[in-house]
Amino acid sequence: QVQLVESGGRLVQGGGSLRLSCAASGRTFSIYEMGWFRQAPGKERELAAAISWSGSRTYYADSVKGRFTISMDNAKNTVYLQMNSLKPEDTAVYSCAARLYSSASSFGYWGQGTQVTVSS
Repeated sequence: QVQLVESGGRLVQGGGSLRLSCAASGRTFSIYEMGWFRQAPGKERELAAAISWSGSRTYYADSVKGRFTISMDNAKNTVYLQMNSLKPEDTAVYSCAARLYSSASSFGYWGQGTQVTVSS
């Protein structure tokens, strides 16, 4: 129903910035919310940020507040994650996910994931 394509992950220096992109296609009219998850080695996956499809509401994990910004370009059906002041502990596989109106309690569609590595 929904396809997600991520891009932007790479190696960056500590204190640097990076912007991740997630382009949605298919039945985008069914999307209620988009989220960016991350999973570091040896740690459980966590929701770093989320945004309603309309862009009116956002959520940030305490670990990224003040440093990350999630935004949406509705004309391109693309969600962005702007990451500033990056720390080595931000190193993780970052995945975007879509939460549909039909199953709003969970994120049922996922991108392939993109690796972000922050050097110390």
